[in-house]
Amino acid sequence: MDGKYGFVMMIQERWWVEFRWRLEKGEINHSFVLRGAAPPKNTHIILFYATLPVQEMIGYARFIERRFGEPHEIWRTYGGESVLGSLEEYEKFIGSVRQVSFVRFKDLHVAVNPISLKTLLMPLGVKRLSRKGFYVDKETAERLISMME
Repeated sequence: MDGKYGFVMMIQERWWVEFRWRLEKGEINHSFVLRGAAPPKNTHIILFYATLPVQEMIGYARFIERRFGEPHEIWRTYGGESVLGSLEEYEKFIGSVRQVSFVRFKDLHVAVNPISLKTLLMPLGVKRLSRKGFYVDKETAERLISMME
C-alpha cells in the first residue's frame, strides 16, 4: 500500500476561507505558499486540516505538484494561483526567505461533514497531529474523504 497516497496539510482558517472564495469564483488551480522546502513533495490527495480555533478536517483536493525555488521566479509563474493578492502581500508574507514552496492542487472539495480533531485522531491512531502535516496511506485517505462526504 502506498504510504504517501495522501498528505494532511495544516491550514489556518483565514487561508481556507480565501481558497473557498477562489473556488466560488471558478478558479481551478490553487497554490498554497509555504516558506522554505515544505512537504508534500509527492502525493495524490491533500487533506486540509484547519488549525485552532477550528480544529477540523475541512476539505480535500487533488495534488498537482510542489514547486520549490527562488521566491520571485515562482511568484511570476504561480502567484496568480495563490490567495495572496499582490506581490507586496506575498513579499510581506515570505519575509527574507531565500526559497519558497508552492503546493499546487486542483479539484478542491469542501467537506460536507467536517471531521473533528477527536474523531480524526481515532482512525489515525495518534494522540496529536504533527504541525508540519503528515502522509497517510490510500486506505486512510479514502476513509477520511468518505467521512467528509
